[in-house]
Amino acid sequence: MIVRISGEDQYLLDDADAERLNELENAVVATVESGREDGFEEAYRALLDYVRAHGERVGDEEIETSEVILPPADLTFEEAGREFTGEGLIPD
Repeated sequence: MIVRISGEDQYLLDDADAERLNELENAVVATVESGREDGFEEAYRALLDYVRAHGERVGDEEIETSEVILPPADLTFEEAGREFTGEGLIPD
């Protein structure tokens, strides 16, 4: 699976990572939907850190279609309210 972090890079993750990615994204969705702004930054950082740590960066010279596009790391809680709702960004 190819995951892009907007404003950064694309990462190739194993399909086996999909379940953990969904768990991390669900935590972000739950935080946003409950209005818990104080927990948002930590939850979103955990999602991005997982992608960076477990994914292999796709080289700039390679053109790949991203299956998932995550907002940039500086995403605000207000912006997240428009992005992370319902089923979220990562397909099950």
